[in-house]
Amino acid sequence: MRRPLMIRGGRALRYGAAMPELLDIRIGGDGRIVEIGPSLAASDTEILAVDGQLVLPGVVDMHQHLDKSRTRALLDNPSGTLMGASAAYRALAPSITKEQMIARARRTVEACSAYGTVAIRSHTNIDPQTGVRGIEAMVELRAQCAAFMRIQIVGHVTSGATSMLPESDAWLRQAIDLGIDAIGGVPAFSSEPVALLKLLFDSAERSGLPLDMHIDEHLDAGRAMFSELAKMTRAYGMAGRVVAGHSSALSAMAPDEAQRTIDELREAGVGIVTLPAANLFLQGRDAGRLPPRGLTRVKELLAAGIPVAAASDNIQDPFVPTGSGDLLEIARWTLLAGHFGLGDLRQGFEMVSTVPAQMIGLGADWGIRQGARADLLIARADTIDEMVASGALERTVMVEGRVVFSTSVQRH
Repeated sequence: MRRPLMIRGGRALRYGAAMPELLDIRIGGDGRIVEIGPSLAASDTEILAVDGQLVLPGVVDMHQHLDKSRTRALLDNPSGTLMGASAAYRALAPSITKEQMIARARRTVEACSAYGTVAIRSHTNIDPQTGVRGIEAMVELRAQCAAFMRIQIVGHVTSGATSMLPESDAWLRQAIDLGIDAIGGVPAFSSEPVALLKLLFDSAERSGLPLDMHIDEHLDAGRAMFSELAKMTRAYGMAGRVVAGHSSALSAMAPDEAQRTIDELREAGVGIVTLPAANLFLQGRDAGRLPPRGLTRVKELLAAGIPVAAASDNIQDPFVPTGSGDLLEIARWTLLAGHFGLGDLRQGFEMVSTVPAQMIGLGADWGIRQGARADLLIARADTIDEMVASGALERTVMVEGRVVFSTSVQRH
């Protein structure tokens, strides 16, 4: 057990509070929050003086593709489309070793950690080119990075595997045995989309794992699968355990149809993740004028009471050539591309913190509250709104009460 630690003099955002407060935080030797309050006694406690900085829960990136991360320089996507990116990676995938995949992914995990991310859910390819090799790599990466990042692995049935249902079922069974944390896939890629969707639900039911899928990452309202997704979520009794990533086609629907669809998703208990970087880069390239932004109807979903998270998606690969690992940057992109208002910066923070933490099942083990892990982002900013708007040049990141990154700390 380590010596207990006191974070002194910070403005802490206690779980469920509307605003940060001047509070000290006592962290036990096991890395969990023991006590929160003003001017706590500090006997036999190491002190971390933060001098009025914001003390926030670490942010959560619930949709990445670490297995593909940082492959941009190895391939090309001349069309700039989703299909072009998929084809480019499909051609490269057989030559990527597990060791190369881990090394590139670790660079991204370390970058994300330095910006304040404490948990990542990574959608990892299951396809004919690699089988479950990516899953094996991410399981190893998860173990390597456990001291500074919680990594969840989604078994992501994609590419040609989406139309190979018996093989995909076998690969998913292998992935479950290897220790994945969720079931996923891309029904829209399949020659039998409803059958694939059912296979994914069956796998989730059999394994007890949640579902986190790429749903309708396109702009063709005529082939949207939202209603089928809602129907299966109800039929399998999986309310609150199903996430639809992207959901871009919702923005292509007429307002009345979109509202009916949103109501279906809310009643079924489906959560949504918007991925602004990929949607802005890949979608709408065939439009002759006024190309669409490609995002789902984020504001309407939120207004309906549906949980909506924002996440990085791909980082420096054929799907998204950019990406720093900074989730506050993603929050800004969501606010800009989603046509939010000047007063919505706090909403942007919630979409990369509280909402994804709940979606990936961190529960009472996340947030500034007694008993939770001390996974924290300490940032020099006057307000949360200011931090989202401009970032924080001075920051300290803690995982289980240990400083894993800092621009400057004062410890006594």
